Amino acid sequence: MPHRYGLLVPGISTKSEPLLVRAPFDRTAIGEVATADAKVVEHALKTAYGLYRNRDGWLPLAKRIAILEEAASILLSRGEKLAVESAREGGKPLVDSRVEVARAADSLKICVETLRTQAGEVIPMGTTASSTNRMAFTQTEPIGVVVAVSAFNHPLNLIAHQVGPAIAAGCPVIIKPAKATPLTCLRFIEILREAGLPDEWCLPVIPENNELSTKMVTDPRVAFFSFIGSARVGWDLRSKLAPGTRCALEHGGVAPVVLAGDADVAYALPLIAKGGFYHAGQVCVSVQRVYVDRGIAGHFAEELAKLAQKMIVGDPTMPETEIGPLIDPAETRRIHDWVEEAVAGGAQLLCGGQPMSETMYAPTVLLDPPGTARVSTQEVFGPVVCVYSVDSIDQAIERANSLPVAFQAAVFTRSLETALRCYHRLEASAVMVNDHTAFRVDWMPFAGLRASGHGVGGIPHTIHDMQVRKMMVLRSKEIAR
Repeated sequence: MPHRYGLLVPGISTKSEPLLVRAPFDRTAIGEVATADAKVVEHALKTAYGLYRNRDGWLPLAKRIAILEEAASILLSRGEKLAVESAREGGKPLVDSRVEVARAADSLKICVETLRTQAGEVIPMGTTASSTNRMAFTQTEPIGVVVAVSAFNHPLNLIAHQVGPAIAAGCPVIIKPAKATPLTCLRFIEILREAGLPDEWCLPVIPENNELSTKMVTDPRVAFFSFIGSARVGWDLRSKLAPGTRCALEHGGVAPVVLAGDADVAYALPLIAKGGFYHAGQVCVSVQRVYVDRGIAGHFAEELAKLAQKMIVGDPTMPETEIGPLIDPAETRRIHDWVEEAVAGGAQLLCGGQPMSETMYAPTVLLDPPGTARVSTQEVFGPVVCVYSVDSIDQAIERANSLPVAFQAAVFTRSLETALRCYHRLEASAVMVNDHTAFRVDWMPFAGLRASGHGVGGIPHTIHDMQVRKMMVLRSKEIAR
């Protein structure tokens, strides 16, 4: 029987039609979730804003820390069950979903570490005649109501990255999970409440239509908007935010890898395969474009294809599965159209290139697709890796930098000089040396540049953005001169 979730917004009911959740692997119904009408959205905003305005009712720091610690402990104690359920709902293979559960728990622990180690600062005074007899310092306060819109591809840890920092900062938070993966989000919120978070401090809301979602995000009571998803939607919503609303946007990229002629190909191959086919390529920094020295490009592409063909594609809840399904059938059709376009334009199809089911697509390696093809210019968000022959490192860098998106990039080389050249010249927020583009730990800065995003993700950085620094300046003749 599918699991049924009613509204987790206390004090109100909805007349909206529930959302049916299907497993992407076989499209079976696995859950039903209540959606929100205009009254529910208004109730959530009013409740969250009322909590923020009542300063005497703010959650004390010690209580926030205790909640986050307990929630992390509960997550780990239920790790296997959560991993299986998340794999079924989102399609990420069980082996990777287990890692995601551990990361989500660690994300909450990083929230606690940040609260215990980062605070305000002392502002120098007495350095000029006008600042004598004064001392000044800052402390942090919550910025206000946070509204977070999340994505399907990491249904637990992305929620932890948005909700965890909001709780840590002391902000009431309204979270809208992806419609494809709301169940994992709702389980996470139940865990937070079990850990001691008062219900009204984290409200999950799935508006019944896009117009209502936009109204919720752009309401003037919202102080901070956190968005993970497509660039088209994110930038459009940012343009409509109320004056004063701060935001962080995390979009996609078309992640480039430079493979120099001196690279250790045997070492690079499994890393690039993992970075390209992990979660069926449905990762914003997934390896998509690999620029390889012409002398070894053909050999590299063929060996990558051999690795791809050996990968086990199938049911994401099975421990042996390495590549799971795409999130829905429309994505399978879109990706196949893009691959066929590239092949018609002259790309060599070395493996894959065909749907395996309604939502499964064979891991695909293309050699030298046209530079104007969609697989070369747009985010595939699927299990497709493109290999391009280049004549020099500078040509590889130029082509890597040719798109309006910029996120994480990578270079494989034995030369420190080449590594530094790529680090300085690649337009990216992070450059991995001898590693794939999809590497991430949850405390590091994570930022899309240009069309790829706005602001900096990563737990400590998000907490910082969800707080204001409030200064006190104290004047007294007793203060040291």
